[in-house]
Amino acid sequence: MSVKVYIDGQEGTTGLKILERFEGRNDIELLRISEDKRKDSAERARLINMSDYTFLCLPDDAAREAVSFVDNDHVRIIDASTAHRTNPAWAYGFPELSPEHREKIRTSNRVAVPGCYASGFASIVYPLVNNGIIPADFPVFAYATSGYSGAGKKAIAVYEGDDKPFEFNSPRQYALSQQHKHLPEMKAVSGLEYTPMFNPMVCDYFSGMVVSVPVQTRTLPKKFTAEQIHEMYAKHYEGANMIEVMPLMSADEQKSFFLASNTLSGQNKMQVFVFGNDEQVLLCSRLDNLGKGASGAAVQCLNIMMGIDETTGLV
Repeated sequence: MSVKVYIDGQEGTTGLKILERFEGRNDIELLRISEDKRKDSAERARLINMSDYTFLCLPDDAAREAVSFVDNDHVRIIDASTAHRTNPAWAYGFPELSPEHREKIRTSNRVAVPGCYASGFASIVYPLVNNGIIPADFPVFAYATSGYSGAGKKAIAVYEGDDKPFEFNSPRQYALSQQHKHLPEMKAVSGLEYTPMFNPMVCDYFSGMVVSVPVQTRTLPKKFTAEQIHEMYAKHYEGANMIEVMPLMSADEQKSFFLASNTLSGQNKMQVFVFGNDEQVLLCSRLDNLGKGASGAAVQCLNIMMGIDETTGLV
């Protein structure tokens, strides 16, 4: 038996990647909108209310508008925009954070897919707060490198065009005003009392990212070793299908290791690393911004809501 699925915004990067992940599935009947009616509110509303599940791959205002179209109580919405990520009425689509997150996704009619940077950040910081390693008022700083695919169609065209500006060949720091749109989500989901500082960089490769959080252990209320922090992550993510806590490296192994940001491009996995030493611990989360950071996470949530294997259709 198949379910009816509509993707509102199916021509965008995330929508197209969701479509790719549905290839070969016979449990989904896709509802398609005509090209000339993609912005027709009445037609969008009709398809949303025909569906069992609707994905919103839209700008925030359009996503809010789409939710207002719903007049069928059986329609379940999976929103990949920023619009509803801090709304407590919506399930937050990161099932590995806790059993409570997973259960809310399973039973809710409204699920907000995490942002890509926020996914990496929360995968590191939520367990730190939840397990009492850092207090909620801890001053958290994070930085990240990301491929240009997350910057949208216009930026992709510039990066892949013949007239790419010279500066686009190097990593470019942005959101320097500390007003990045993911910051409210990063704070709320991780249980922090204060907004973290965040320094993202967009780089000249297509997809994949690493989010990093440095911690000087002398600033903690109780000192933890790198090994203890690693053990905490291993226990927190034990049995997770999509998240792997990578082995703790020796000092010599770390000296010759380079952490690439594009290793998981095209995949739906996430890797958590603990680097450094007992005085200075560097925590890193590697993922594909288009996979576990967007479309892969959205499809994983759909699978959980459907009550099937969460890895269905995912690499």
